[in-house]
Amino acid sequence: MQSTGVHHVDLVVSSIDRSLPFYRDLLGPLGYHRIGEVEGERGETIYYFSGAGASVGLREAQTRSGEPYDRYGVGLHHLAFEAPSRGVVDERALWLRSQGAEIESGPQEYAYSLGYYAVFFYDPDGLKLEIVHVPRHAA
Repeated sequence: MQSTGVHHVDLVVSSIDRSLPFYRDLLGPLGYHRIGEVEGERGETIYYFSGAGASVGLREAQTRSGEPYDRYGVGLHHLAFEAPSRGVVDERALWLRSQGAEIESGPQEYAYSLGYYAVFFYDPDGLKLEIVHVPRHAA
C-alpha cells in the first residue's frame, strides 16, 4: 500500500490568541483555507487549518516549561510548507517581515536539490518554519 503523504501535524503553542491569527494569515495564501475545531484528548480545543493534502493543528500548551523551544532536543526540528511558486515564497517573506517575524535566511536558492527556493523563519514561539518551492521538473 502506497502512502499519500502526511495527513496532519499538530503544533503546541504558548498562546492560541497570538498564534491563531499568525498561522491563519501565514497559511491562507498557501491554500490552507478551511479552519475547523475538534476537542483534544484533554478537552482542549484544536484548531485545524486544512489544505489540499494535509492539515496543521494548533493547540495551546497545558504544560509550561519556562524554557524556549529547542529544535535540537527531541521533537520537531522544523516544518516546511510547500509553495506553488517562487513568487509566493517571496510574497510570504515580505508578509513575515511586515509582521516582525524573525527570518533565519532567505528567500534564496539552496543546494538541497535543483531549484530549491525557500525562506526559513520562526513562529511566535520560536518554532522553525520554512516555505519552499521546488519546481516539479527538478524534484
